[in-house]
Amino acid sequence: MGPRDLLRRVSEELTRLRVRHFVTGSMGSMAYGEYRSTIDVDLVAEVQVNHVRAVVEAFPGPDFYLSEEAMLSAIRSHGQFNLIHVPSAMKVDFMIPESSAFNASRFARIRDIPMEAGFSVPVASPEDIILMKLRYYQMGGSDKHLRDSAGILRILGAEVDRAYVTQWSQSLGVLEEWQALLARAG
Repeated sequence: MGPRDLLRRVSEELTRLRVRHFVTGSMGSMAYGEYRSTIDVDLVAEVQVNHVRAVVEAFPGPDFYLSEEAMLSAIRSHGQFNLIHVPSAMKVDFMIPESSAFNASRFARIRDIPMEAGFSVPVASPEDIILMKLRYYQMGGSDKHLRDSAGILRILGAEVDRAYVTQWSQSLGVLEEWQALLARAG
């Protein structure tokens, strides 16, 4: 099972269970920017306590590893938990969003992106992917976040709502990183 296959399976199950979610991270940036290899799928998902049992049942062992305890902890702390497809060692990082104006905006701006004939997935907007990658760059310094963001800017160009990114970059404390990215992307 590859990343796209795993993404399809997880998105279909979350949709069936009526758990709002969207793809972000490297898979999200590849939807708008440049391809690069990745070993995991990043999802923001509004998994709540009443979803836990059904989510665990949707991904049974031995093919999947999913800790109910880790899920509950992530829900309480607005943290993250992992789902692992054991045969392929592919991983899905589920991030539980806190209630905030920014997260409400991210969910409102989701785009359905076709992955293959008859199947599309909800993906964060390119602007929101850039903003989160700027935050991750600020926290950890990994240049891959800037490369992914620059790729989105190169490919989408004027389609990226730069005013939106500027506004939120001020609120999120990544304005300096945004300005550096703009200079880097030309």
